Amino acid sequence: MSEIGLADGPVDDGRSLPDVARPVRNALVDGPILRTLLSLAWPNIIANSAGICVVIAETSYIGRLGIEALAAMALVFPLVVLTMTMSGGAMGGGVASAIARALGAGDTERASTLASHALLIALLFGATFMIGMLVFGPHLLETLGGRGAVLSHAVDYVQIFFGGAILPWLMNSMAGILRGTGNMKLPSLMILSSALLQIVLGGTLSLVLGFGMRGVAAGALLAFCVSISVMGWYLFSGRARVRPKLRGLQISRAMFADILKVGAIACFSPLQSVLSIAIFTHMLAGFGTAVLAGYGIGARLEFMMTTVAFSIGMASVPMVGMAIGAERIARARRIAWVAGMVSFVSVGALSTGIAIFPQLWVDIFTQDESARSAGRHYLQIAAPMYAFIGLAISMYFSSQGAARVIGPVLAQTVRLIFIAAGGSYLLRQAATESDFFMLASSSMVLLGVLTLASVMLTRWGTKPAALQLRPAVLAAGRSSGSQPPPRVG
Repeated sequence: MSEIGLADGPVDDGRSLPDVARPVRNALVDGPILRTLLSLAWPNIIANSAGICVVIAETSYIGRLGIEALAAMALVFPLVVLTMTMSGGAMGGGVASAIARALGAGDTERASTLASHALLIALLFGATFMIGMLVFGPHLLETLGGRGAVLSHAVDYVQIFFGGAILPWLMNSMAGILRGTGNMKLPSLMILSSALLQIVLGGTLSLVLGFGMRGVAAGALLAFCVSISVMGWYLFSGRARVRPKLRGLQISRAMFADILKVGAIACFSPLQSVLSIAIFTHMLAGFGTAVLAGYGIGARLEFMMTTVAFSIGMASVPMVGMAIGAERIARARRIAWVAGMVSFVSVGALSTGIAIFPQLWVDIFTQDESARSAGRHYLQIAAPMYAFIGLAISMYFSSQGAARVIGPVLAQTVRLIFIAAGGSYLLRQAATESDFFMLASSSMVLLGVLTLASVMLTRWGTKPAALQLRPAVLAAGRSSGSQPPPRVG
């Protein structure tokens, strides 16, 4: 029986309850919010720092393949980000939320069954991405503005990476299961190991063995396989708090619904985010390869900065989820505010520093002066506003923990419309690249403010008067021959 989500005290029937029903203090439900949040976030931050190294290393050795390969990565990057954020941040967050809420309510059996259904969802979504991108990927890249050698490089990457699209979905689903139990260390260790391996394999296959963009993609997939093997062994060996069931598993619509009511809706957030980037990329393609490559360098910094918010936000999911499961609504909201403020301040401080000294980032990736100039220009305008992206990401994850994600998703919808409408207007006005960079910057502020407002206006939890007993206490009451008191509300 889980130690999480038990009632505040034992049932007094004149006898002591069995040890299994004794309340045990759990830091995620009872501990200091900031300290607990940071203790869960730091493994994610360390692991994602390795992910940042992957971003830097990949962009660096892709730059050695030529400016066409660098521009091709700017086309491919939104599609890769979509896959990783949908499988990790969106559906993975939905998985973590469902499991955390089950454990918060003291129902370990339900949490284990949810884990099995999460893996089935990963297989289905991964196969869908694989088939969709292999069939429609080349046409999509051409629609985004890929031509000639740029398009050829982009197609090479897509065919390999999305040919193994099931792997990132499985990896991130397993990570979501573990995070839902409050275990941040093992998924983070796997991300760290996978990142280091990806750097070595990607560089070797692309540059040393001469496979180019195909080698970069293959290196990522091989690294994912290692993470899947280790986390799969840990889950199915019974070492985790939950153990996915395979034998005798009965498919349940209710289990799918518990995950998908958060994960499926949450998937629209990264989808709209990537659509925003794709539309913006298509508009910038008209300014030439150098501007497109410079923007791609800047977009990678945005991805790097938001991994900080991702680390903090993912740490808030099990904390909020267990608080919701234990009917601690006020605590769940405090967790969200603390996580949002930490993300806003940390991302803002780092990105503002880069905006002041953009050459520290841009000059790493290319020797082409026109691309460097475009990259520096973009960062000077947009980078300080990454703080609002950090705020939005953190609030989005906290909303996943509370199973209330519609507000943050609608905020992304408004941002998408803002970029599409604003970009269309700028194109008609023959605007400069600076005008488009200002559009991107303004959209970040809009997203952060609207996401914060949506969380403030959304009701979390059940009816305030509802008092729900935990399964362990109900079982103990039945075993002692007493009847549980009636539910109020």
